[in-house]
Amino acid sequence: MKLRHAVMFAPALAALPLLAATTASAAAPTSTGGTMYSATLTPVPLNNQTSAKADVMIMLNGSSATITEHASGLAATFMGAAFPHVQHIHGKGGMGTCPTASADTNKDGVITTTEGGPSYGAIDTTLSTSGDTSPAAGTNIKTAPSGASFSYSRTITLDAQTLSDLKSGKAAVVIHGLDPATAPKAATTEKSELVPSLPQAATAPALCGQLVASQMTSMPMGGVNTGGTPAGSTDTLPLALSGLGALMAAGGALALRRRSAARATN
Repeated sequence: MKLRHAVMFAPALAALPLLAATTASAAAPTSTGGTMYSATLTPVPLNNQTSAKADVMIMLNGSSATITEHASGLAATFMGAAFPHVQHIHGKGGMGTCPTASADTNKDGVITTTEGGPSYGAIDTTLSTSGDTSPAAGTNIKTAPSGASFSYSRTITLDAQTLSDLKSGKAAVVIHGLDPATAPKAATTEKSELVPSLPQAATAPALCGQLVASQMTSMPMGGVNTGGTPAGSTDTLPLALSGLGALMAAGGALALRRRSAARATN
């Protein structure tokens, strides 16, 4: 009898991965009605942050923006503490692009924030970890994400200028702060034009990426997974178990009907 049941369940168990995958896909609800913008941030030329990279996604619903970001390879420490990386959505007065090597107008070997300005524009919104998100908070290192790698997630309200630049394709995300160990010499010997008490390396742009409308028009509910577990993996086991339970119940019902039919014929 046991062998007979195992044979009966075999087709159902073989179909389990397909059912689990289908259920997992169906169980990922999405928010609708918004527009997704994304940017892949790459190193600013000349500034020698070649190991750094970041990806940014913005889910826009009206003026409400849910921003998620993952960055790595940046400067790790500054004066014995985690290196603060001020970051912004730039756009006002710019072209929505990232600077090329020709932006180094004084030919000192480093592209400063102001030299990059004609490309990416002035600060529209500060991507701070808390509090003020206006341009006034642009150099506040106390609310800047910090360290060589970080994940950022925050929902904020964008002002009219930011919304206009975003929708017209003139918005870019810039992460500032160069690793002194790899930055051009001028970045460590010259003073920052933004905060003269700091060297250029503290405020010069490390990464830049233009924000563009994505083909996606929705984000999975709950945003982007920022932990070490692949997105959706926490749902896989319960889905598989529930699928298995349903299949076993279906298999048991089928076996019962067959036994009843067999008794009737006998």
